[in-house]
Amino acid sequence: MNYPNGKRNNTYNKANNKISHGNRGQTLEKSIDLTNRYYINENIAIIHKKPTPIQIVDVHYPSRDKATIKEAYFKVPSTTDYNGIYKGKYIDFEAKETRNKTSFPFINIHPHQVNHMKQCYEHDGIVFLIIKFTLHDEIFFIPFDFFNNYWTNYMNGGRKSIPYKEIKLHCPLIKESINPRINYIQVINEIYSL
Repeated sequence: MNYPNGKRNNTYNKANNKISHGNRGQTLEKSIDLTNRYYINENIAIIHKKPTPIQIVDVHYPSRDKATIKEAYFKVPSTTDYNGIYKGKYIDFEAKETRNKTSFPFINIHPHQVNHMKQCYEHDGIVFLIIKFTLHDEIFFIPFDFFNNYWTNYMNGGRKSIPYKEIKLHCPLIKESINPRINYIQVINEIYSL
């Protein structure tokens, strides 16, 4: 872009574009958190992010108002990221991002999470995954029954991922907007006729 002084600005800050592997999924989760806040404020649904249970072992108290946790451990394996209620139905889902262009790898999901989702599904909960393919800039609603078919095959020695092409063919795309940011309730209404 040319500025009024006639000089071209060619500065580019690569430091701001670094990807922290510890924070993968944070942008998706932040968008879902904003969406859930919108749903609550508009009295559409009550969906919350579940806190990860930790056991605090050591705390440093340099002063009363500056306590610092020095050592902590996960108490139990966490279940899924979000749960709540919508139109009298229990909602439970996991949110994941992947930079993989061709598939969603199962390394991103833990067996205890799938067991939890399966239990909720067997009790007629609405259970799903929201998966963002960052390189395609697409977010998909993955119903649990679709996911579980691939997971069961994987657990029996099959493919270690769900092909992107299969997700694109069989799972609804969630459109992003301003409010709500990621309108997964609209997809729930369409799939489950709520």
